[in-house]
Amino acid sequence: MIFSKIITLWYSSNKRDLPWRQAKDPYYIWLSEIILQQTQVVQGLPYYNAFTNQFPTVFKLAEANEAKVLKLWQGLGYYSRARNLHTTAKYIANELKGEFPNNYKGLLKLKGVGDYTASAIASICFNEAAAVVDGNVYRVLSRYFGIDTPINSSKGAKTFKTLAQKLIDKKDPAQFNQAIMEFGAVQCKPKNPNCGTCPFKDSCFAFSKNKIGDLPVKIKAAKVKKKHFNFMVFISEDGKTILEKREGKGIWQNLFQFPLVETDTNINTSDFKTLIKSHDLLKDTPFELTPYNKDVIIHKLSHRHLYTKFWIVNVNTLPVEGILTTTIHDYAVPILIGNFIDAFNF
Repeated sequence: MIFSKIITLWYSSNKRDLPWRQAKDPYYIWLSEIILQQTQVVQGLPYYNAFTNQFPTVFKLAEANEAKVLKLWQGLGYYSRARNLHTTAKYIANELKGEFPNNYKGLLKLKGVGDYTASAIASICFNEAAAVVDGNVYRVLSRYFGIDTPINSSKGAKTFKTLAQKLIDKKDPAQFNQAIMEFGAVQCKPKNPNCGTCPFKDSCFAFSKNKIGDLPVKIKAAKVKKKHFNFMVFISEDGKTILEKREGKGIWQNLFQFPLVETDTNINTSDFKTLIKSHDLLKDTPFELTPYNKDVIIHKLSHRHLYTKFWIVNVNTLPVEGILTTTIHDYAVPILIGNFIDAFNF
């Protein structure tokens, strides 16, 4: 029995019941794939349900303001996905009259849609034989065929895409693509794969050569940078605080945060108080300073680790226009800030 038949047979008996698998509408498939980029199903499912309830059509998503989309996305990270999602929804609703491109090449032109997402939508919604290649697929193919080309290299991307394209069931590409992704997610897992019940056990290179832990191969990423973030949480006597919108292209674009002071190292209370006396918000304002967390909170992003402290700054009145603390949950904030807000219980 050939590879595609074995894996689709396995899928028919082992697939999880997920809401987007009941759909052929490209809007729902697109939405699920964008949410699940770099996100596990268990984490992404509540967000998918929230988005489909709030925005049941691409037109509803296009009509929403960006702040509402970012607020609903809060906690998923990689916020550029949410901004691209919103931009593409507006393009499809306004320029394409609500109709998604019906082929791989057309889908690939949409903002935020890469090879994997275009292949998934094209195969599932339009029956095009476009093979998906994601982390799950890399793992299955590298282990089964014994491929040690790094998956995060240009050569690796080409090698695995070509192989997946050869293996795909041309008559039922949707079933094959979903099967191989599901197989990697629940059977051929990164750690402790279920080799004992694997239908490929007798023909898998990695299993026969005891190479499961060695495949797939990935080039080590560049060294992660450390940043020291100090957030000033203003509290005024009339129950207000200050949130600032992050501008520019950096992390957390268009999200809100407390006023931020970056330092070269972890800083103690005395030194921080001296430092912020000259801050634009405090140079003419009497204040009392209290550290919220004694130990730094380490927030890990893909390219940097944020060593974070929150400082409570009590003032009589705010030096600038602020917001009522009772409305703070209305603002889209990074998960780091959101966790503090929940814990502080304004």
